[in-house]
Amino acid sequence: MVKKIFLDTDIGSDIDDVICLTYLLHNPDCELLGITTVTGEPEKRAKIARNLCFHAKKSIPVISGKSDPLIIPQHQPIADEAKVIEDWVDSTSRNTSNAIDFMRETIRENPYEVTLLAIGPLTNIALLFLIDPEIPELLESLVMMCGSYLDNSQENLKIEWNALCDPHAAAIVYKTPVKKHYSIGLDVTQKVTMGEDDFRKKFSNDHLSHIINFAEVWLEKEKIVTFHDPLAAAVVFEPELIEFTNGIIQVETNCTRTMGFTDFIPENNGSHCVATDINVNGFFSHYFSISDKGYA
Repeated sequence: MVKKIFLDTDIGSDIDDVICLTYLLHNPDCELLGITTVTGEPEKRAKIARNLCFHAKKSIPVISGKSDPLIIPQHQPIADEAKVIEDWVDSTSRNTSNAIDFMRETIRENPYEVTLLAIGPLTNIALLFLIDPEIPELLESLVMMCGSYLDNSQENLKIEWNALCDPHAAAIVYKTPVKKHYSIGLDVTQKVTMGEDDFRKKFSNDHLSHIINFAEVWLEKEKIVTFHDPLAAAVVFEPELIEFTNGIIQVETNCTRTMGFTDFIPENNGSHCVATDINVNGFFSHYFSISDKGYA
């Protein structure tokens, strides 16, 4: 079954956003309606997304969104991976609309059909929900790579990057009722990793080799790739890969030391579905069954 996806991403920092977008562009069951970028240097991040769409021979509108968090200082000012395509001439015709307006219009044109996939800080999503309060109920679902939930407490503190980069935006999004609200947190995403040698080998085929140059920027800093965002995307199409539990999520915004902490309270009728376990082999099998086929 083909699913309509709108992607909001901070592509250009961690390599997993590039891996995620590549998966979506390969997936024959994905109708990618649009892409918006968020956090520092959003225009450069949009250029990376356009480059991947160009390689895929797909015409997907890409609009740069908000660069700064709602209140706190910027944690992620630079899109490191943009240097890979500094000399690439982006001849894509650009839609000049505002990113928030673009998201709003796209969802309203496809009521109850769009899965909003958020894999970066939640600044754009929070503003969208504030500007148009009817949008959440018009979504098919909201799927986010955000938070850390299991065995997480003030004493055993784990604060996930997207929540940390704009905790006030995360708080707004989690307080907003959405009929299907799924969070894929560090508890499960940190189980899907690949060392640099295995990564280079798996992504050396013709369909995926253009990812390597972006990945090398990441591998200069880290010697491992964690598939945070690709897992969130895969769950949309293969929900049986993940086990979920319901509850209520509150985001800490008052204490400087714990800002961005996602406090999860299990509750059978809770409005938030949180990932609790994953079929790791199933995920990798699914990801490469899609991505190894090349572009449709």
